[in-house]
Amino acid sequence: MDLTTLRAVLWDLRGRVLPSRFEKAQQPSPGTIQLGFRSLQGMVWLELSWQADSPRLTEVEAPPRQGAGSTLAQQLQHSLRQLALVNLHQEGFERVVEFQFATRPGEAIQRVLVLEMMGRHSNLLLLDEQRRVIAPGRQVRDHQSRVRPISTGDDYCPPPPLQGHRPDKTERFERWKERLSLLPIPLKKALQQTYQGVSPALANQLAGRWLTTPVDQLEAEQWQSLHQLWCRWLDQMDRETFALQINSNGSYCVWGEDPTDPATKPAGQPTNDSLALNLGKFYQKRLAQKVLAQAQEELLRKIERWRAKEQSELNDQQQRLKATENHAEIQQQADALLCLQQPNRDQINGAQKLYKRARKLRRSVAILNERIDHHQQRLALINGSEGFIEEQLDALWQDDLARKLGLQELQQELDELLSPGEQPQSKRRQKQNQPQPLELSTPSGVMVQVGRNHRQNDWISLRQARSGDLWFHAQECPGSHVVLKSSNGLVDEDDLQLATDLAAYFSRARGNSVASVVMVPTDQLQRIAGAGPGTVRHGSGEIRWGHPQRIKQRLFPPSLV
Repeated sequence: MDLTTLRAVLWDLRGRVLPSRFEKAQQPSPGTIQLGFRSLQGMVWLELSWQADSPRLTEVEAPPRQGAGSTLAQQLQHSLRQLALVNLHQEGFERVVEFQFATRPGEAIQRVLVLEMMGRHSNLLLLDEQRRVIAPGRQVRDHQSRVRPISTGDDYCPPPPLQGHRPDKTERFERWKERLSLLPIPLKKALQQTYQGVSPALANQLAGRWLTTPVDQLEAEQWQSLHQLWCRWLDQMDRETFALQINSNGSYCVWGEDPTDPATKPAGQPTNDSLALNLGKFYQKRLAQKVLAQAQEELLRKIERWRAKEQSELNDQQQRLKATENHAEIQQQADALLCLQQPNRDQINGAQKLYKRARKLRRSVAILNERIDHHQQRLALINGSEGFIEEQLDALWQDDLARKLGLQELQQELDELLSPGEQPQSKRRQKQNQPQPLELSTPSGVMVQVGRNHRQNDWISLRQARSGDLWFHAQECPGSHVVLKSSNGLVDEDDLQLATDLAAYFSRARGNSVASVVMVPTDQLQRIAGAGPGTVRHGSGEIRWGHPQRIKQRLFPPSLV
């Protein structure tokens, strides 16, 4: 969050949370605190983050209760109790905000909460009436910073002053151009090094396609156009006329066209909620996507390690099995030695050793085949898991939190199945929660269940299935088990087709226009001994044709189709 966005958020919040009474503090993650304030208009929740990759101040919707027991949250709860937020102070072009608290408006300030948004140096500090540190969000030891160590009890020292000139809209064009043209460097670098408050995002909004052009190569018209945007930015900062605009490339802007002019209302401007709340939703969505991508990457790395390990062991067992193929030749060599007319003692001993080796090779065939089957089943489990991961990532009809929880559940399941010895004993003893498969209703009102991991497949197909239920699965393709609960009511062709389409969509054939699906009564399903959960065999079934793309009309909102 750059200075321009911070100014816009403070402008939006001052009119709605000043004054307001502090009520609640909670810390959902190590670098984020959420504060609840009650104003005359109702409850307002603010999110203050000093995470190195995304320091921010935004408004959020009423969050779930989480993190109220953290040390920092309890210190804030105790220190700010019965106090009111009376001022939001931000000075100059610093990204430092002071939340000033007093018993009531007009009285002396008793507590100050300072949010410093400076990249990896970001921090949150609670100060007393004498501006001494009561509780820091992150302590900075002497060996970590010789410039500004921070610990409990220290007098608060503001960050070092910013380098560069303060932007001023009264500055003459020639002087402004002269400062930027001092060195023949790219325009982006010149803007950021010369003036305070210019972030990479603002530089891009100002310079656009000239961002990487050296300043000594800019034409006069380009300088004039750039200066007009520069003056517009400073004018809107002074007048505090901000509006949030979400761009199609995933970025946002809080200035540009004048939001007070209906004719120039920016495209993509959210209208229902406040600027701070819309910005909070934007950050939550982007951060959730980042967490989802990290969970996906971590799980895929684990799967690749498991696959490499299983494939290596499978190759080793297959080589050993191949070596047993010559046991008959060894037997014949031994027979030939004993068939001599007068074999000596050494020949007899040699024949006995050959017989022993042949017997050992014959006995090992069954064991090696069993081991090969074991590793092949584990590889099939891994390949099926990749399909579940792809399905979770493509499930745009779910929010990012639900998809993240689905990936975490799948990772926990694979840890237990593929690396049981690496799990702590206390964790292995924990009772597993009941699987929660996806459940939908058919046109006739009959429930259909979809397993989205191995345990859910096992749960709906073998444990919860009743006589009369029908089981669907993409033919010769990893995917989810789909069970139509036809034991609970009569089903027609539309119900069967929906279950068929679901089995096609929740498989690795979802990208096809048509996929073959096998339909089998659940009475014919049999668990494969020694195989992983959800691995079944069945008798002959009916082959049906599923259309994966039709499921989007049922799962996806119209805006996402």
